[in-house]
Amino acid sequence: MTDQTRIATTRTASYEADPSEVKRVLLLYSGGLDTSVMLKWIQDEYGAEVVALTVNLGQPGEDYGEVRDKALGLGALECQVIDAREEFARDFVIPAIKANALYGGGYPLFTALGRPLIAKLAVQVARATGCDTIAHGCTGKGNDQVRIEATVATLAPELRVIAPVRGWQMGRDEEIAYARKHGIPVKGGTDVTPYSIDDNLWGRSSEGRWIEDLDHAPEDDVFQLVTRPELAPDEPQEVTVGFEAGVPVSLDGERLEIVELLERVAEIGCRHGVGIVDHIEDRIVGLKVRDIYEVPAAAIILTAHQELEKLVCTIHQNQFKPQIDRQWSYLVYAGLWWEPLRGDLDGYIQSVNEQVTGEISLKLYKGSARVVRRASRNAVYDKALASFGESGGLFSQQASPGFIELWSLQSRMAYRLRERDE
Repeated sequence: MTDQTRIATTRTASYEADPSEVKRVLLLYSGGLDTSVMLKWIQDEYGAEVVALTVNLGQPGEDYGEVRDKALGLGALECQVIDAREEFARDFVIPAIKANALYGGGYPLFTALGRPLIAKLAVQVARATGCDTIAHGCTGKGNDQVRIEATVATLAPELRVIAPVRGWQMGRDEEIAYARKHGIPVKGGTDVTPYSIDDNLWGRSSEGRWIEDLDHAPEDDVFQLVTRPELAPDEPQEVTVGFEAGVPVSLDGERLEIVELLERVAEIGCRHGVGIVDHIEDRIVGLKVRDIYEVPAAAIILTAHQELEKLVCTIHQNQFKPQIDRQWSYLVYAGLWWEPLRGDLDGYIQSVNEQVTGEISLKLYKGSARVVRRASRNAVYDKALASFGESGGLFSQQASPGFIELWSLQSRMAYRLRERDE
């Protein structure tokens, strides 16, 4: 054991594992470089058995049979692969849609939404397979360590946690050297992607390399999901998303289950270059970072939902709910999915969304998703009132002067008093 790879023995939290007590570890396993090195390293350094868990949240192009075989080949007792796409979409993405969830104005929380589900499943599998410890591949600089460890500590206080990447101090080059030394197959062969990637059916993030240089414009090779807008089709495409009580249920009039709907919308958005976000983000661990996000499904569906919600709500709801949405998004971003306040906020959000039924049509063109048509039986809208060419409706225009006099009364009085003093 080298200085770079030694086990961290200083514990700062009660749920961190004492190395001498680690016997069987549930490893959250992606098949990538970090977790493949971890699988071998945990066996060697802790002398522990390893059960691998891989969770399918809709990562594009993943071969889960290959991932399982790789884990078993590296010595895992077993490797469970759980298809959690339906649960992820139903219990995590749909609440985020109802909350118009964006953190910092640009990040639709796809990783933040996935982590509490992954950690919950890890707890279930760890208990079922007799594991005493859960291991993850998060670094000490990110938010995912918070999301996973907070979930484990909340749901299973009897389990312990280890985070080898946080303690071993190996960089990417050292990990690759370790993998080659120990015969660990590296995903992508010798030409390992220079970016740290995380993705699911709600979006994809890229970190590392030039992304950390704020004066560096995005390089083309980072976009492996969304077509670059300049290469998108020259003809626009209109799509119509249908909602019932805030839940997306149809695409262009065809009723679809939620996972298929999200996948289809993402495919269309990718083709038209929709959903590229170059984002400066305030992490909860105190860092300010830059991320490149590719979020085609979120860019289309959140835009449509927000527009429909605005159509069916009153001015007062439309001014108040964004405050609730921001708080909801912050709690999820901060790894506090199990915080009771989030459930409290869900109550109001759900109440508002009971009226969010209808269809929104968007025109997609070279990176933009612009709302062009709206329809809802619950629209707080009267064409006769809105039209300049018609009279009548729900109020008399002759009443307006009295309203204006009362509405502006305090402002007029305050203005005159201040003018007098000056």
